[in-house]
Amino acid sequence: MKRILLTVTAFLAALVGVSAQDFDTCFEDATLRLDYVFCGDNAHQAIYFQQALRTSAWAGRRSNLSVPLLEGNGQVRVLDPETGKCLYANSFSTLFQEWQVTEEATRVQKAFENCFQVPFPKRPVDIEVFLLDTHRKRTSYLKHRVDPADILIRKTEDNGYSSTVVWQGGSLEETIDIVVVSEGYDASQKAKFYRDTERVAQALFGHEPFASRRDRFSVRAVFAPSMDSGVSVPRRGEWLRTVADSHFDTFYTERYLTSSSMQKIYDLVGTVPFEHIVLLVNTPIYGGGGIYNSLTIMNSDHPTFIPVMVHEFGHAFVGLADEYAYGDQVETSYPADTEPWEPNITTLHDFASKWQDMLPKGTSVPTETDALDRQDVRRIWHTFTQAQKDQLNLKVGVYEGAGYQAKGVYRPVQECRMRINECEEFCPVCTRAIVRMIEYYTR
Repeated sequence: MKRILLTVTAFLAALVGVSAQDFDTCFEDATLRLDYVFCGDNAHQAIYFQQALRTSAWAGRRSNLSVPLLEGNGQVRVLDPETGKCLYANSFSTLFQEWQVTEEATRVQKAFENCFQVPFPKRPVDIEVFLLDTHRKRTSYLKHRVDPADILIRKTEDNGYSSTVVWQGGSLEETIDIVVVSEGYDASQKAKFYRDTERVAQALFGHEPFASRRDRFSVRAVFAPSMDSGVSVPRRGEWLRTVADSHFDTFYTERYLTSSSMQKIYDLVGTVPFEHIVLLVNTPIYGGGGIYNSLTIMNSDHPTFIPVMVHEFGHAFVGLADEYAYGDQVETSYPADTEPWEPNITTLHDFASKWQDMLPKGTSVPTETDALDRQDVRRIWHTFTQAQKDQLNLKVGVYEGAGYQAKGVYRPVQECRMRINECEEFCPVCTRAIVRMIEYYTR
C-alpha cells in the first residue's frame, strides 16, 4: 500500500502542474447544469443542446480543473472564448454509447438525455461536448456559447422533496458529494428509504480504500415518493409509475436496471449540491448499473446488495471496467490497436500507462492463471483460506480475459471485486485507481 500511495502522489503532482486553475477568478460558487440530447444509431451520432439551468452551490472539485483524470468515452469542456484556454473539463460515459453497440442500433435511431454540471462562469464561455469511439477518435462534436447573463438560464428552485445528510466527512468544498435518490418508494416508505440509504453508506465505507478515506466524502439522501412501490419489469409486462422511470431489461438484458430519464433524475435532486448520483430502486430483484460520471443505479433488497453496490460505484466513480469475460468473444469494445481508458484493463497496446510498474520482477506477460483459479471459483470461494484468496486477489500479473472479451484484453489479478461478487476486496490496481480518483477530487 505504501508503494501505491507514493505512486499516486507523484502522479497527481505532475497532473496539478499542468491543470490547476484559479477557481475564484473564473467561476462563481454555483453550478451550471447543461442538458443535451445524444441521438443516432450504430454508425452515426449527433449532439444537441437543449437548455441551461443555474442550480446550487458548486460541489465539484476546485483544483485539477482543466484535465480529466480519465479520458472517458466523452468529455465536456469549458473554454475561454478569447484565448481558447480550457477552464474546466470532465469526462464521462453514457447509456447512449452502450446502446450503439447493440443489435437494435443497427436498425433504428434513438435519442438519449444527458445532463452535465460545470462550475457557473463569471463571464461568457464556450462549451465543448464530444464523444469518442472505441479507437479513441472523436465521432461527434458540439460547441456553443453560454452567457451567464442569459435571461433564459432558468434558476432551479427548491422542489419540495425532503432531504437529509447521511454522512458528512467535511465541508462541501472539501468532500466528494454523493446524493442518493429514491425510486419506487411510495409515500408510506420514507423511513425504509432512509434506512436503505444508510446501507448505501455502510456498504461503501465498509470497503477499502473508501473506509480509511470516508472523511473525503459526504452522502445526502433525497426522498421523492413514487405513485407505485417497486420497479418496472418489462419482461413480465409490469410497468409501474415511478419518479425516475427506471426499469429492468435494458437493451433486452434481464438484469440490466437503468433509467434513461436523466432530466427527471436531476430535477429530483433539485437544489441539493452533488457530484455523483446513486438512484436507489426499491426492489429485491437482482440488478443494477454504473456508468462513469453519469449514474449508479441499485436495487435495494437483494442479498448481494453490498458487493453489487460497491462494484457499480467502482464503474460510476472510478471508471473501472468489468474484469469478467463472456465465452469465446474476441473483439467488441476493446480493439487490439487501442489502449482502453479504463485503469484496470489493458490490450497491451500501451501497457506502460497501466500497471506495468506494479508487476513483481520476473512476472511473465501474459501471466498464466494458478491451478486454484481454473475451477468454478464463484461456487467454492467461501471454502478458500485467506491465503488462497490473497493469492487470487493480490498477485498482480496480466491475466487474459476481461472487458467481456475472452481474448485480447487483460486484467491485473485473477479475482477482484470488479470480476466476481464473491471476492470481498478490490485488487491493488483497482485500489490505486480509486485512491488516485479520491486525491484528484480532494487534493
